[in-house]
Amino acid sequence: MHIKTEGDLRTDVPLWAVDGRAFFTKEIDRALLDNKIDVAVHSLKDLSTTLEPGVDLVAVVERQDPRDALLARSAKSLADLPRGARVGTSSLRRRAFLARLRPDITPVELRGNVPTRIEKLERGDYDAIILATAGLSRLGLSNHISAYLPVEDFTPAVSQGAIGCCSRSDDSETARWMSPLDSEAARLSTTAERALLRRIEGGCQVPLGAIARFGTDRLHLYSAVCALDGSQYVNAEGDCEPTVQAAAALGVRLAEKLLEKGAADIIADERGLRRPAAEAP
Repeated sequence: MHIKTEGDLRTDVPLWAVDGRAFFTKEIDRALLDNKIDVAVHSLKDLSTTLEPGVDLVAVVERQDPRDALLARSAKSLADLPRGARVGTSSLRRRAFLARLRPDITPVELRGNVPTRIEKLERGDYDAIILATAGLSRLGLSNHISAYLPVEDFTPAVSQGAIGCCSRSDDSETARWMSPLDSEAARLSTTAERALLRRIEGGCQVPLGAIARFGTDRLHLYSAVCALDGSQYVNAEGDCEPTVQAAAALGVRLAEKLLEKGAADIIADERGLRRPAAEAP
């Protein structure tokens, strides 16, 4: 069954300018709830942290490389790009981190599927573009990568590189068949990241990144929020035992740290919704 989502259809405006959330998932989840499909497979970073009532996330498939990647016509790294270089991205998060590291670079809106974006780069519409490494890898296009961007500088989008599979809450048979696809490592890391994002109440329009990774026997979570012009930046990190409950609690705890450091004001500024100081959390 072929389903087109709002994110697929609204190519006339930047994604961050579209009201609401779940641009690439809500129509698919609606088909799931209407019994038109039995399983919905999403790029987990596109899936809202609050699922539709009646929908369960039954499997998080083994995660691929969560880093962002730079694709450039001639440069081999972000530092190699000339002053004023035109860099394509549809992500506020990437624009914000780019402004922090290279304020001299010009961000340019970039839409279309991955091959189309690469074609636009190759014909000279951009000097470079930034895409998710996992998407390039899944499409067999990793050869176009000029450099991998460090997660400390370009903290990935929440759940980037992970695939989420959803079924109806009352469909235990489908959930049983899907459960072998669930990766414990991917489930724990994305649980922490999604709990953080849920507490921050962000969406794809918010310049926030988070990445959870495993140490010897602990789950480590790092997150950063950056103003769109790169002028303000806050981060937080912590670790926990490798359980779903502990991962979710860690995400909330780090979200609280970010809010205490001023993340709420940065986000409010970007949304044009700054609240009076007395109302700040």
